[in-house]
Amino acid sequence: MEQWDRKMDDLKEYCGVFGIYSPNSDVARLTYFGLFALQHRGQESAGIAVSDRKDIVCYKDMGLVSQVFDEKILNILKGDIAIGHVRYSTTGSSTELNAQPMLVSGENPIAIAHNGNLVNSLDIKKELEEKGIKISGTVDTEVMAKKIALYYKNDILSTLLEVLPSFQGAYTMLVLTRDKLIGVRDPYGIRPLVLGKFNGSYVLSSETCGLDIIGAKFIREIEPGEIVVIDEEGIKSTTFAQPDPRLCIFELVYFARPDSKFGTRLAHEIRQEMGRILAQESPVDADLVIPIPDSGIPAAIGYAQQARIPFSEGLIKNRYVGRTFIQPDQRLRELGVRLKLNPLKEVIEGKRIVLVDDSIVRGTTSRQIVNLLREAGAKEIHMRVSSPPTSYPCFYGIDTAERGQLISAYKSIEEVRKYIGSDTLRYLSVEGLLRACRGGAESFCTACFTGDYCIPIPQDIKVTKGILE
Repeated sequence: MEQWDRKMDDLKEYCGVFGIYSPNSDVARLTYFGLFALQHRGQESAGIAVSDRKDIVCYKDMGLVSQVFDEKILNILKGDIAIGHVRYSTTGSSTELNAQPMLVSGENPIAIAHNGNLVNSLDIKKELEEKGIKISGTVDTEVMAKKIALYYKNDILSTLLEVLPSFQGAYTMLVLTRDKLIGVRDPYGIRPLVLGKFNGSYVLSSETCGLDIIGAKFIREIEPGEIVVIDEEGIKSTTFAQPDPRLCIFELVYFARPDSKFGTRLAHEIRQEMGRILAQESPVDADLVIPIPDSGIPAAIGYAQQARIPFSEGLIKNRYVGRTFIQPDQRLRELGVRLKLNPLKEVIEGKRIVLVDDSIVRGTTSRQIVNLLREAGAKEIHMRVSSPPTSYPCFYGIDTAERGQLISAYKSIEEVRKYIGSDTLRYLSVEGLLRACRGGAESFCTACFTGDYCIPIPQDIKVTKGILE
């Protein structure tokens, strides 16, 4: 099975979580819509677990939300509390065995949905196996769920307070018990989680767009190092670790939906500001500013506004490519980016183009797009990237290649320019990116640009992605 993403060589989305406590509501259907809004965060599998206060039932499968669930399945998932998950594999292979939520049955059943990645999951796996607990899949969420289940006797909050300090890494986690919905965010807050209110009840979602789709009102972000427990008595907040906020800055660069809010600002607005600062840092004489759709659009708008150069569509995206179950032959491989993008020759021909995108990872897609624009008659192509060079792999839940496959890890900016074939190439500086995001280096995880990993990575794990010390 082949997946054709927005960029065939890009960073992949990771996971999205959604949870709701709402007695007398169709919680499975509401979770379905929440996951539908979060589909951009994972397209490999989807799942929903529901509690009716007696039993927890879970259904999950490979595919998009609309492919996994239908009326028949949603009608079976009856209860008062639900959690859901969409997944793109960052650890573990893409199989049904690794799909979430993870349900652990027993006297005190729990289900867990998780976004992020632990850096010590192998240590926890070994600990559990020594206690005779079998680990069936290859995903860290199973390890987390089974360790929590091992210690869970009666009180889930005291269990989490005991177990969470052993989880090292990035995690936004939803836990479902018979009568409670729990949200947890790691002490660094690398992965986002927000709280909303719906019909007097509460909702948790990876992004605010998950609240919007069901008409829930945004209340606040779950704080780093915070546990929120939602049950019939309302909502209770507990801090389990000293917070050190380091939101993944790629949420703002690319991953989050443009209509999701971070604080009081839309991701779309933040990305426009990245484009404006990029134009200040790297101006160029040109006739048109053209985005690589869709994620390059906000930054291109900002660049055009600041530079006072006309903005125009120049590449039309085929939004119906999606997944294909047909293995591509050589001819299809040679088509490459043409499956997704087609240039508007009449707009491009004879023009000096500023081509704006959010990132360059391996560079192969950028090279193909530059070639497309050359063939369409572009006079000059000036590549502008609204983030710094991606030089280091992620260990916190983004599916990046090993370091040797990241073009900026071993090529200078001029060498990358020659490879992709543009006339000029400039990136947004780290300082400019932080200014657009209105935070200092201490406020975000910028490891993919700087190599500064806020959570220490064991050397044997670093080696798996080509970091040798």
